This record gives sequence, C-alpha cells and structure tokens, in this order.
Amino acid sequence: MPEVPVASDAKSPKPLKKVALYKGSKNVADLNANGDPLGIVRKDVADVINSKNLAFLIGSGASSSRGAEGQELGIPTMQPMAAGFLSATNGAHFVSVEDRAALKSKLGLDLDDDAYTSNIEALMEVLLGYQFTLGKSSLQISSDTLKVVDRVVGNATGYILEACLNGAFAAGDDTVLRSYEQFYRRIVQRDRALPRPWVFTTNYDLFSETAMDRLGIPYINGFQGSIERRFNPAVFRYALSEQLDIANRKWSSVDSLVYFAKLHGSVAWESRDDGLFPVVETHPKLIDKKHLLIYPTPAKQNASFASPYSDMFREFQTRVARGQSALVTLGYGFGDEHVNNIIFQALTIPTFRLVAFVDPSANDMIKKLRALDDPRIWLIGTEDAKAEWKGHYFANFVEEFLATEGEDASTLAIQRVVDQLINRAAQTPDDTNE
Repeated sequence: MPEVPVASDAKSPKPLKKVALYKGSKNVADLNANGDPLGIVRKDVADVINSKNLAFLIGSGASSSRGAEGQELGIPTMQPMAAGFLSATNGAHFVSVEDRAALKSKLGLDLDDDAYTSNIEALMEVLLGYQFTLGKSSLQISSDTLKVVDRVVGNATGYILEACLNGAFAAGDDTVLRSYEQFYRRIVQRDRALPRPWVFTTNYDLFSETAMDRLGIPYINGFQGSIERRFNPAVFRYALSEQLDIANRKWSSVDSLVYFAKLHGSVAWESRDDGLFPVVETHPKLIDKKHLLIYPTPAKQNASFASPYSDMFREFQTRVARGQSALVTLGYGFGDEHVNNIIFQALTIPTFRLVAFVDPSANDMIKKLRALDDPRIWLIGTEDAKAEWKGHYFANFVEEFLATEGEDASTLAIQRVVDQLINRAAQTPDDTNE
C-alpha cells in the first residue's frame, strides 16, 4: 500500500532529501554521482509533463497525510483503515463484542488475526464469501449467522464511507487540499498546444473537485446539468472554448480544462430510478439512497464492468493506449489488478511511458516492474523506509518535482485580491474607512 506522508514541524531541522529514479532496473539518479538527484528527477518530470498525451492516476496515498503528532489529516489508506475499524469500540460503525464472538465461534473467523487488521480487502473478501454461502442455505442456524455477517459488512462499508466524509479535513484542516490545489494549478500550465491532461483516480473523496472549484479550473467529469447533474459518457467527448471575435466567429480552446474520471465511484454519486441517465452527482449530504462506490473487495474487477464504472475504465484504457502517452501514478501502490491490467496493456505500445511515484521496493508487483528492465518504466521514490522526507509522497511530488519555475504570478495576484476582499468583508462597519 502507498505510504502515508507525515507533516513536518516548522521548527525542526529540514529533513535530508534522497530519491531514486529507476529507469528499468537501473537507478540513474545514483549512477550520476556528481549530479543532483532531485534536479535529475525534476528535469525528467518536466519532460514527462510535456508529453503529447498526459494522464495521471491518483491513488489513496495522495489523500492521506499525517500531522506532526501522527494524527491523520486526510483519509487513511487501506491498512490503517482496517486497523482503525477493527480496533473501534464505539461510534456509528464498529464490530460489537457479541458479533466478534459469534464470528469466531460459528465460523472460526478471528478478527484479531493480522491478515485482517492489516488488510481491509482481505477482511471484506472472507466476509463476502460467507455472506454468499450463508445466503444460499435454508438452515435457521445459517440465517442467524448471516445476520451477524451482514451487520459486520454494513459496518465496514459504513466506516469506509464515514472516513471519506469526516475527519480533520472536514473540520477545517486544509493540509491535503492545499497539495491538490498546487497539483491542479501546475498541470493546467502546460503548453496550450498540447491536448488537455486527464486525471483518473481510484479515490472516493472530493479533494480534486474542491481544489478545481476553488481555483476556478473547469473540468469535465462525465456529468452534465445544473439542478440535477447526471452521468452521460458522451460528455467526455466535449471540449470548452471561448469566443474571441463575435463578428468572425473565432473560437479558442480553454487552456485550463481538465478531464477527470473517478474509476471506483464517489461519495457524491447516487443511483436513482428515474430519467434516461440514472446516476446523479450531488452533495453527499443530499444522498438519500446508496452511494455509488466500488468498495475494496476482490469483486472490484467484476463491479468495474457495470456503468458508470465501465465508461470510466474505457476512457482510462483509451487515454493510456494512445501514441506518445505518459501515465504518472501518484499514491498508487499497484494493488488493483483490473487497473494494472490496463497499464500493462499500454506497455505493449512502444511510445508509452509509465512514471510511478512509489517506493521502488514497496511490494512484489513493483519489484516485478523493476525486473522487466524496461527503460520506459520509471519508478521514482525514496528507498529508505526510515527517511523523514520521501520523494514519492504526493505533497513532496507537487512541491519538489512538479514545480520548476515557482508559483504562477497571476494566480498569486488573484489570491491576494481575494484575501483582501475577504478581510474587508470580515471587518465591522466601525473598522472601515468609508
């Protein structure tokens, strides 16, 4: 799983910055002993950003950040999510002592097993397996046990949803949101002559949408409408243009446009029974029925075949399969087989490049990518597990490698004006000079 960044204390000394850049099986940052590893990565990332067809894949690690005292400021990744759920003893979603005992005595399922406390997907796998089997039995004892399993499954999915909606970020902490804002502010600055970038994410959260809304960046995410935004895959074929000359009908494409697709659903999606397009995007608090999410279970691949997920995955496959394409992964640990399959298929195209910001030794899948010794596969990250600063963290990628020429002057000027207006509005009439 992707590792979780820890916010450093401003008063503490700056951490040592080390990063590896594997192109195939060779660490080119290490081979160039006289060079600056960070500078080498920064230069190569700038080259990738100027690829003809550019796409990003954002995973759960990007939405997680630990504070100076170790507290989660964003959304936990799958491992701490499992530990948090199984250690909870109160709240809206937890496993009761009675249900724990019932699972252990009737099914031999011990929720304290390391296999489950460290992997919520493994837990969901066994629970859903029992849910299916018990649901096919006509025995009363099976019916009673099924009720227990149903409760635990419901609490697990409820806990995941709650974590995506509430936390420090919902109480005003903008640590994670700031990183997302920097990310989108910088990727829209790429050459206007190049196709607009695509951003795909397996996350359910609303950090991307909130960041783009606050920055005034228009994005196309497959939904259209105003009062009721409904999913229509044809929207992905649209573009935005501004009229330059009314008399001569001259148009120019909007430079800051981003195409955005959520592969596993969203806390803002709801399925409704009415209308030609039944999937609606709305505020999470307005959702009356079930949220449209693909929860972390082995059934994710089958679930992705249904609409709207199938439409999102089709766009993902289409974009990475184009000539002269580059896919940059951020906070993604290559744990989703159905996503990996599309990436591996793209590697059959000679001009495709995979640039993964990840610990180069994080898991077996990443080690296999290195073992391919393919120079088109770049693995960028800090190998020292004890290092305070890690180059593959989303916030560090945005701050250190995505920025090459500092903040955009126009954006800073606009922000200063907005801040002044907010400060003026906050003043009382007695404090203003009219």
